[in-house]
Amino acid sequence: MKKSRIKLMSASLIGLAFTTPTFAAEDINLDDVVVTASRVPQTRESVIADVTVIDQEEIKRAGQSTLVELLAHQAGIEISSSGGAGTASGVFIRGTNTSHVVVLIDGMRVDSATLGTTAFENLPLGQIEKIEILRGPASTLYGQDAIGGVIQIFTKKGEGAVKFNGNVGYGSYNTKRANAGVSGSVGDTSFALNVSSLDTNSFSAINTKNKDYNDKDTYRNLAFSGKVSHQIEVGHEIGLQLLHSDGRVHFDNSCPTSDPVTFECITQKFDSKTDSKQYSFSVFSNNQFTDFWLSKVRIGEGVDESRTFDFGSVTGGDFYKTRQFQLSWQNDFKLPIGTLTLLYDNLNQNVNSSVSYTVAERDNDGFVASYLLNYDAHSLQLSARHDSNSQFGSHNTGSLGYGYKINPNWRITGSYGTAFKAPTFNDLYYPFFGNPNLKPELSRNIEASLRYQADNTSASATIYHQKVRDLIGYDDAFNVMNINKARIDGLSLSANQHFDNLNMGGSIDIQSPKDEKLDKLLVRRANRHASLYANYTLGDWRFGAETIASSIRYNNSTNSKSLGGYVLLNATVDYKFAKDWSVQARANNILDKEYALALDFGGEAYNTPGANLFVNIRYQPE
Repeated sequence: MKKSRIKLMSASLIGLAFTTPTFAAEDINLDDVVVTASRVPQTRESVIADVTVIDQEEIKRAGQSTLVELLAHQAGIEISSSGGAGTASGVFIRGTNTSHVVVLIDGMRVDSATLGTTAFENLPLGQIEKIEILRGPASTLYGQDAIGGVIQIFTKKGEGAVKFNGNVGYGSYNTKRANAGVSGSVGDTSFALNVSSLDTNSFSAINTKNKDYNDKDTYRNLAFSGKVSHQIEVGHEIGLQLLHSDGRVHFDNSCPTSDPVTFECITQKFDSKTDSKQYSFSVFSNNQFTDFWLSKVRIGEGVDESRTFDFGSVTGGDFYKTRQFQLSWQNDFKLPIGTLTLLYDNLNQNVNSSVSYTVAERDNDGFVASYLLNYDAHSLQLSARHDSNSQFGSHNTGSLGYGYKINPNWRITGSYGTAFKAPTFNDLYYPFFGNPNLKPELSRNIEASLRYQADNTSASATIYHQKVRDLIGYDDAFNVMNINKARIDGLSLSANQHFDNLNMGGSIDIQSPKDEKLDKLLVRRANRHASLYANYTLGDWRFGAETIASSIRYNNSTNSKSLGGYVLLNATVDYKFAKDWSVQARANNILDKEYALALDFGGEAYNTPGANLFVNIRYQPE
């Protein structure tokens, strides 16, 4: 990015922050709305896209230890894992690749530009206030990589009286977890500061029959976050946000080097480790200049860093660091009918590594025009985007969505959208491997939904058809090429029912994620997966049970190496034993099911947790 542009936009941010308002602004309560679906606050009932919101209360009730575990229970999501806590994990949305998901932390990207994926395993659940999951193509709003969807994580915020909170827990595998924080408002300034830690002995990452290699692959994580905002005058707010997560995980690599012809293992090593850091920082200014014009500017940086010590690692470890400078200037204009959004996005990606890349930086400018209408029984969302990238040139995407409320309870929606994924730096420039002539992967998606909403009942059925072309893969000579095509057809069903003290619900996904060239299932994705839950409240007690199930998956593109289907049963018990104090016990995999979510390169299964228990004590002022 040119320095002049940075100076210009920084000056604009400062100017916007201290401009005197012309008209008073309307207060918007973001707890009651969805932001990710359109980048404009909407009530949940008016959203056209397929969206799930996981709020703070749901996170507490779930009692999960990691973000990956929490996401695994959401509709349309499957996961892969290479061992216990902290080991590399992947998230598939609606059968698309793990690299087809944009992950944002308070609006900032924190993914790896070399791998093209996000280190979900190192993002601490204890720092999270809310999660919004947007399924379906979203490049028209968020640019490159949003073929499968967007997961936006909002860190904890402060409001009201100053309050302290904390929890501490202990469980199987010598797992220790603690969180502490303080949040609130003083005058026109709101703030939240939180720190969390997780330490576990875990278990052997690879399920090997060799007892000498059944070590404990430990993981530890220390993280902190902060968010401060100040209202200068009514309608004018400035603030900053930061998150830093630092983790170390031990893992197993049963086949670090193999014969280039037979692919048989030459060496074996089972005690490797990776130090990982993810952090994001941004400053923002929200300015309601008139009663119809809201300007929002955000400048920041997201970083993904790893240093791996393994067989064959260079002195000091194999080092990869992605820095992503990001700038967005969004202008929302309230029209007589609907809202018009004009947005400028800049993304500058820079790679620093122990490996020498021929090109280590690229710059992308995105320009968006979006229109959102909610009028009477009708909803309309129309977006168009132009991206100009220093590596692959220009690209255009667009989307159109419409919703109609048949009556107070029933609503139908339909949408069409295009998206693209940029090749990673590894795909393009990795020594003796990359292909600088690769094109972006492209997708088209069409979907329709039928939704029901009543006081105590909600249900939805979404059917979708998506095609992805120019998928990056390998030709017969193992050269990186745009060679593959994928077709994904699916039906997603979800429902929730509340009966006085009983709440129950779940989701079922039936899909066909196929490699069109081979007519085989895409790697590590199932035809069917489901999640069901029930919670019962009795005075100060709450009892919960949940199950998650998946049909067979395959670990390779030819579908010759299978991963068996599984059904897991979990349970939770909460008891509020004093004002502001509660204790929770969570039992996972009660039936002690042995299953695998992935195989390593040597064909051995990565371990998953057996039957385990975790107990947590929480202090949370009401």
